[in-house]
Amino acid sequence: MRTVWAVQLRYRVLAAAVTALGMTATLSGCGGRSGSGEVTLKLVAADYGNGPANSSEKYWDRLAKGFEASHPGIKVDVSVHSWKDIDREVAAMVKKGQAPDIAQIGAYADYAKAGKLYRADQMLSIRTQANFLPSLADAGSLDRTQYGLPFVASTRLLFYNKKFFAQAGLDAPQTWDDIRDDALVLRQRGVAYPFALPLGPEEPQAETMMWLLGGGGGYIDDSGSYDIDSAENIRTFDWLKANLVDKGLVGPVAPGKLDRQKAFDAFTDGQVGMLNGHPTLMQEAERKGVSVGMVPLPGTDGPSKGSLGVADWIMGFKQQGHRVQLGKFFDYLFTDKNVIDFADEYDLLPVTDSASAAMESDARYKPLWKFLAALPDSQFYPYGKTSWARSSESIKENIGKAVEPNGSPERVLGRIARDASAAEHTK
Repeated sequence: MRTVWAVQLRYRVLAAAVTALGMTATLSGCGGRSGSGEVTLKLVAADYGNGPANSSEKYWDRLAKGFEASHPGIKVDVSVHSWKDIDREVAAMVKKGQAPDIAQIGAYADYAKAGKLYRADQMLSIRTQANFLPSLADAGSLDRTQYGLPFVASTRLLFYNKKFFAQAGLDAPQTWDDIRDDALVLRQRGVAYPFALPLGPEEPQAETMMWLLGGGGGYIDDSGSYDIDSAENIRTFDWLKANLVDKGLVGPVAPGKLDRQKAFDAFTDGQVGMLNGHPTLMQEAERKGVSVGMVPLPGTDGPSKGSLGVADWIMGFKQQGHRVQLGKFFDYLFTDKNVIDFADEYDLLPVTDSASAAMESDARYKPLWKFLAALPDSQFYPYGKTSWARSSESIKENIGKAVEPNGSPERVLGRIARDASAAEHTK
């Protein structure tokens, strides 16, 4: 559990650093062009709902009204788009020279590298910037400067069907060998998917990274360079292929053909013994009567030291020159109530220290406590790399081939590594 003194300490340290650098005047509300008369901020956001009943429009409309009531002279024009379309639509706006003031989308690095975004310290108060979870602030940084403001996050745990495990007399797995041994028992008892391994094109970069972390590897090395075909990563996929896939423990659908949502649906239908999942799956499974157990991701010798973390981003564009107004809006957006309201609506995790601490001390959010505990030490995709989008596409296209009957993890990871290197060096 986090403590208030830790948040206050981070605030004091950042405040001292900003003052020492003579940068205080650049922060929200201090200097800069504020304009005259009424300002309208154009905000484009993604829809996290699955229909009109829980559309994100409701959240943003509420938030905009509250902000406008307390900030006379600033209006907020909100436009909510499907996740399938929003990245493309924002890119088209920017290309036409019609960038929104605020975009809540999946990536920030390309816009930051092109000089189109305000830095976090140009918009936010010290208190707001210091309140982001450090791992998320780092993930929102390009060349050690934060441009992407984390909007919501999630992390992953290993899910297992408690009924199946109880009937088989099994304990929750802590190591990869436990997963293999438990899966063997579950297959003997007729479970369709002893371990669901979704490496299909929907989101295999997430499943892949979870296994790489458990094997002591990852997508990048300590210097921030791609290290996709490292010895550790090759050993991880050799183990997966030999111990789960080749032994027939991953179910009737080949991992390269199994999408994440199909695996999740099978779990909520009671066909899966184990899989890696996020908070939304927990709620869906329990609504369908599946008793869910959750443990930290197993690794080679014990629980993995870090889980996969995933974040979505919100950012301020420079084009309209509304720096001060953007700062006021973001300071309002990142108050505990607004952060928790959105996270709670969609079974996601808050991105600030204080909101996380509030949820950890409130019994209403007890089902999320394990996920909250995993978030500070989670490792994120290399969001700060402008090459990441193209690199992740190569993972989607190729990683399932690594565990095919005649597949070679070394060859497949090498192919992905070459694609990532080419993307990294493409200007």
